[in-house]
Amino acid sequence: MTQTELNPAEGEQIAFLQTGGEQALVEVFSKHREQLLKMVDFRLDRRLYGRVDASDVLQDAYLEISRRIADFLNEPMVSFFVWARQITWQTLLMTHRRHLGVQKRNVGQEVRLHGVANATSVSLAAQLVAHMTSPSQAAIREERYAQLHDALNEMDEIDREVLALRHFEHLSNNEVAQVLGIQKTAASNRYIRALKRLKELLESFPDSEL
Repeated sequence: MTQTELNPAEGEQIAFLQTGGEQALVEVFSKHREQLLKMVDFRLDRRLYGRVDASDVLQDAYLEISRRIADFLNEPMVSFFVWARQITWQTLLMTHRRHLGVQKRNVGQEVRLHGVANATSVSLAAQLVAHMTSPSQAAIREERYAQLHDALNEMDEIDREVLALRHFEHLSNNEVAQVLGIQKTAASNRYIRALKRLKELLESFPDSEL
């Protein structure tokens, strides 16, 4: 991972962590907890709905963050949030593999671009369909899910991931650039392009809204 530019607030947060010890970590982590939970909810494999609690995943992630925080603070390459998000995503992957058992190989195949790829299409399609249909429309929901998943898979991988990070995880453009290791201008341009492509895609579903 190459070092990226940190804004003043991100730099101050790291300085606080470097001098504040365990209590500082608790305080800073609590500030990002809701956003990390949102990421887990968004990325959780739909086959595990009702079986895995996002809070449990985040608790496991915090233990790993606490164990590795000294290494991160020794040479921070990204903001604390971006680093903690990556640890949380890795923890979620391990949760997927543990619960899906024999399907472990399939989960691994979903992890290519920064820990994502087809998995992002799955998450995006599930979220979009949830907004487009009611639970009572089970047959329509599954049909639209399959159509959206296939269409999203045809998008550029990085564009698709930028869309997920910005629109569904609500990361800032600077955070997206850090997560993907690209320039902020590139992240912004890709988001605009991906959003336009998604709106074009949803035109085939007249009752949907982005």
